[in-house]
Amino acid sequence: MDDEQQRPDHGPLSGFTVGVTAARRADELGVLLQRRGATVVHAPALRIVPLADDGELLTATKELIDDAPDVVVATTAIGFRGWVEAADGWGLGEELLARLRSVELLARGPKVKGAVRAQGLTEEWSPSSESMAEVLDRLLEEGVDGRRIAVQLHGEPLPGFVESLRAAGAEVVLVPVYRWMPPEDIGPVDRLLDAALTRGLDALTFTSAPAAASLLTRAEERGVRAEFLAALHHDVLPACVGPVTALPLQALGIDTVQPERFRLGPLVQLLCRELPGRARTLPVAGHQVEIRGHAVLVNGALRPVPPAGMSLLRALARRPGWVVARAELLRALPGSGRDEHAVETAMARLRTALGAPKLIQTVVKRGYRLALDPAADAKYADA
Repeated sequence: MDDEQQRPDHGPLSGFTVGVTAARRADELGVLLQRRGATVVHAPALRIVPLADDGELLTATKELIDDAPDVVVATTAIGFRGWVEAADGWGLGEELLARLRSVELLARGPKVKGAVRAQGLTEEWSPSSESMAEVLDRLLEEGVDGRRIAVQLHGEPLPGFVESLRAAGAEVVLVPVYRWMPPEDIGPVDRLLDAALTRGLDALTFTSAPAAASLLTRAEERGVRAEFLAALHHDVLPACVGPVTALPLQALGIDTVQPERFRLGPLVQLLCRELPGRARTLPVAGHQVEIRGHAVLVNGALRPVPPAGMSLLRALARRPGWVVARAELLRALPGSGRDEHAVETAMARLRTALGAPKLIQTVVKRGYRLALDPAADAKYADA
């Protein structure tokens, strides 16, 4: 049975490398990506420090118990559970729950609603969208002038949310349940940055705004922020779980992709559409050739290719059908020095990896070219 008749045995993300910056639920995201064929590079860009021993959370909890707010906004399920667990540890759990039963309790989305109900509480209202903007709209429509509103934070500020409430006359009490800190071991983060800078990543995923901000901060500390932003602009796809997560990147002019539903599953599904859609497909020597991050699909069959071979193939594909000189191909090889024999060695390995040697033609004394199908020559003649 030839390649064209075989059923593809690879996933939609096979041949692509995806970076994961999440500290929490990173394993879950990694498994979802790997099941679809992706190679995953994980480096938690931050760590979450619970504040059970932190006086800031204890003070805020006592203040709310002693002086009831009008509204409490629960923003994350893990944060709400952590708050109640910390209060239990201080012997204040029952008092906190009693206070929460007596106020207007808003839950940001279904997961937070589940955490609220697991404590025997009932939310007054919850948006289906998990959008803090929708929560803000509801509060402003109700009117907040003179009202006291407590907002449970999850390690990060809520851009615009608190400011808008205060501008409308509300007194806002912040309940900081967790704090984001830089990772204890910065090595994996640096390796992730290096992979992005060398275009060893096809996509970089973000599931929280602090993770994005932390990675940008580390790039600045290393003096490579401009290069990192250039990679995100042109070659490495930044994928965010939602609009709040994207804010630190968008503030620097970086366009991101986001799923309609702010969940890990839809984020992975989005990548399954976006990355293959960005891959270059060419008709070469009677075959369909799709160039992915570290592999090539030849008539739908996955062909892993060594890094040097991918560098050569990309150089040839920039002007398909045109002859590319050995000297130019040598410059495309990472760390190859000045010996053009390195091009011949890498080219031989590339042809073997592709499984179809006639895809790349040797042009004597000139170089190499992709054997573009004649019907496609006109399309790429002026490329």
